[in-house]
Formats: sequence, C-alpha cells, structure tokens
Amino acid sequence: MAVRAGGEVRPAPGRSEPHREAFFDNAKYLAIVLVAVGHAWEPLREGSRTVTALYTVVYAFHMPAFIVLSGYFSRGFDGRPKQIGRLVTGVAVPYVVFEVAYTFFIRWTDGAPGRDISLLDPLYLTWFLAALFVWRLTAPVWRLVRWPLPFALAIAMLATLSSSIGTDLALQRILQFLPYFVLGLLLEPEHFRLVRRRAMRALALPVFAAALAVAYWAVPRTDYAWFFHDDSAEQLGAPPWLGPVMTLATFGCSLTLVACFLAWTPGRRTWFTALGGATLYGYLLHGFVKQAAGPAGWYDHDAVHRPLGLLVVTLVAAVTVTLLCTRPVRWALRWAMEPRARWAFRRDGVVQDRVAA
Repeated sequence: MAVRAGGEVRPAPGRSEPHREAFFDNAKYLAIVLVAVGHAWEPLREGSRTVTALYTVVYAFHMPAFIVLSGYFSRGFDGRPKQIGRLVTGVAVPYVVFEVAYTFFIRWTDGAPGRDISLLDPLYLTWFLAALFVWRLTAPVWRLVRWPLPFALAIAMLATLSSSIGTDLALQRILQFLPYFVLGLLLEPEHFRLVRRRAMRALALPVFAAALAVAYWAVPRTDYAWFFHDDSAEQLGAPPWLGPVMTLATFGCSLTLVACFLAWTPGRRTWFTALGGATLYGYLLHGFVKQAAGPAGWYDHDAVHRPLGLLVVTLVAAVTVTLLCTRPVRWALRWAMEPRARWAFRRDGVVQDRVAA
C-alpha cells in the first residue's frame, strides 16, 4: 500500500486496515485550506479584534487536526525497512529540499543575502516535516507505554517549563504537539464515526459560535501564541506554573474544535476529495506565495484591511492552496515531493513506493 507523507502506513497486525476513505481526504483538504487562510490573515490582525479572534479560533484546531490524522495513519508504523525508506523519501527529502528552497527565497524577500542554510533549525513551514519524522519514529514506543496519552501530556507540560530547549528541529513544538499525535495513534475508526453523528453536527455549530465569542473576549486579555506551542511559559511572559495549565487548557479547547470540525467534514466523495491526497504540496508551496506578499505590497492597500478585503484575501488564499494541490503541480514537483530514490537503498532492504501528501 502506498504511503502518504502525512498519511497512511500499513496497520499493525491485528488492526483493521485504514482504507483511504473520502472522509479523511476531505478533512485534510479542508484543514490545509484553513492553514493557508490563517497565514493570509496574519497581516490583517493588527488593529482588528475580529480578525484576531477568527485567527485564534482557526489556529486552535487546524494543526491539531492535521497532527491527529497523522497519528491515526501512523498506527501501523513499526520501523520495518520499507516504512523507514518511505519516511526518508516522503518526509526527510522534502524537508531538506524545502529548507534550502525557503532559505534562498527568504534571502530575497527579507533582503538577507547572508542568511545561513541550517537543516537543524526548521524554517517557516518545514517544522511540521521535522516533527512528523520524529513523531513517526516514536510510534512503536507509544504502543508499549501503559498510559501513552497522560505520558505525552506530561512531556508537553514539562516542555513549557524550559526556555533552554532551543530551536533545533523545532523541538519545543515537537514536544508540545506530541499529545495530539499520540491521541491519533490511539484512535480507531469507530471514534471518527462517533463524532460524525447527527447530534454532534448539531452541537458543533453552537460550540464554534461560543469559541468565536470567547476568542473575541480574550483578544485583549490573553496571548493567542499559546496555540502555537512554540515557546515556554517564560518566553511568553507568563509565570512557570501557567505553562502546564495552559497545555491542558489548549489541549481541551483544540480537541473540542477538532471534533466539531470533523463533525462537519463530508464523508462522501466531493470535487475536492482527490486534492486531499496532495495536501503536502499545498502546505509547503503556499508559503512561497505568502512570503512574497510582503515585498509585493499586497497588504499595503487600505481596502484589504476592510471587511470586503478580508473576504477577498480569504478567497484568494483558498483558491491558491487548492490550485497547488492539483495534478499539474504534483506532476511538476513530484521529483521533490515524491522521489522514488531506489538508488539510495539496498535492494534487499527497502523497495520504494511513491509518496504523496
């Protein structure tokens, strides 16, 4: 079975095989659209409480949703040679390629020709590939732990107490987002069927409305950077004890919104279902468009910062990331995103399959 860079691997013995259902591809596509929209909203937050509230709600659940799904489709990872080979070609190779590509691109957009290439310090969006590589390697460990989710939460809580973890391989994010990946490892198909029941759909709407209201209230009172999971409590200007508390609070908030998001994700095949198999393309490529927006002056016009401008920016971001997930883009960049690389592996150890997001 082909592996996806953010998705499927063969399940462990005794587990039912997670077929490539339309529901999961739909969820991945909708999540990547929210990622792109969230990035497009970043320059519009200043001076707008409404945009900041929308931004906070989206950031509370779009990456957790991706990570939970990544954990779910990593349930069968046990470190076999074929799986390691797929992990290298489907995650490590794109990481190196785009880490270098983003460095050169940011040298131009930020006017920093001397910026170093650092494969240990993930640049911009590449942190997720570094994290996924580490998380998936640890998957067999979590199947041995007696209480995997509490243990992962404890690690995330402790990470918020340390300001010396540094930026190597985005380790702070790896540790703080770890519980979402571990939760995905623990989920079964029936759990997704549970959140898709009609009662859950009815409940999801008022929950999202309440989340927006709370976010609007919280904008001048709290720091939405807690949902980035990229800093310790001290780095966020908070007392150390607040780090573990916020880890639990954001975990609860994010999972609630992820459940609501999944409740409204279509289960049938739609026009965008096929695009859900190429979300890694949209994820990694839309960053170049976003990064170019500054030097191009796209946000310099006053009209962009008005309600109609917000709508236009949202639609442009959604259309852009959709186009980046289409077949022509996949064909043009398959060499970087889905390399076979059979020459790099011993023939008796690993047989490579194509990898896609």
